[in-house]
Amino acid sequence: MTAAEDKISGFPLWQDRPVIEPLSGGMTNENYLVTDCGRRFVVRLGGNVPYHYILRTNELAASRAAHAAGISPAVIYNEPGVLILEYIEGKTLTPEDIQDSGTRQKVVQLIRRSHQQMPYYLQGPAPIFWVFHVLRNYVRDLADGGSPYKARLEDYLRIATEAESRSGPYDIVFGHNDLLAANFLDDGDRLWLIDWEYSGFNTPLFDLAGLASNNDFADARQKDMLECYFEIPLSDELWSRYQAMKIASLLREVMWSMVSELYSTLEFDYGEYTRVCLERFEPAYESFKKDYL
Repeated sequence: MTAAEDKISGFPLWQDRPVIEPLSGGMTNENYLVTDCGRRFVVRLGGNVPYHYILRTNELAASRAAHAAGISPAVIYNEPGVLILEYIEGKTLTPEDIQDSGTRQKVVQLIRRSHQQMPYYLQGPAPIFWVFHVLRNYVRDLADGGSPYKARLEDYLRIATEAESRSGPYDIVFGHNDLLAANFLDDGDRLWLIDWEYSGFNTPLFDLAGLASNNDFADARQKDMLECYFEIPLSDELWSRYQAMKIASLLREVMWSMVSELYSTLEFDYGEYTRVCLERFEPAYESFKKDYL
């Protein structure tokens, strides 16, 4: 039994000897599927991650609010560094699933509902996720940490400033801010949205840009997504602001991985992930520069 499994087996909520299985996919924490007396739970182990501005108290508050809004599974137990959730039997979505027009429409409707309803259930301090603030701090963190990408940082700071100047004005909603396909579950009847560690008040364009870039949407799918979300014909002005926010979203993913290369102790190939993120970001920025700068 590993140290993590030994810790999990000692939690006070179990009625019998729990069966513990590791789950793959965690990039800032460790995840386990636990079965106890026929019931199944997801256990997330991980403390605060200061270099990514993750506070587990914010994640807990957002997880509870999301359950109250009917968006996420229930929180069953928590203590510092531990979050135990009800297990949802279902399929984890893939980018290919979300590219399907019917599934994409359901995903966008769920995102809009979470944006609109979460503030009514959130208790405690209001977390904010502002990508341009994150990018500026990542520049400092990478410079201070002696990152091998240090020579690129001046350009990244300039690009962040360009994107910020072209992405407003802003509406404010409660954003998830990490819309990977794997954070959507389909139980056969409905969709669920999980993993709220980056959540906070933000512009809806950041979530929409993240959804598109994380799931390889072509332009036609991006335009359909925006019209589905806003329920109005897409204007040139909105498309331009969205393109600027998409550049910020792609750059944030690049720099997130670069910072993780420096500081994360989890077993994950962040160097390879940085390479993949750069392959997405660099042509997208060249296209943005040609069309909007």
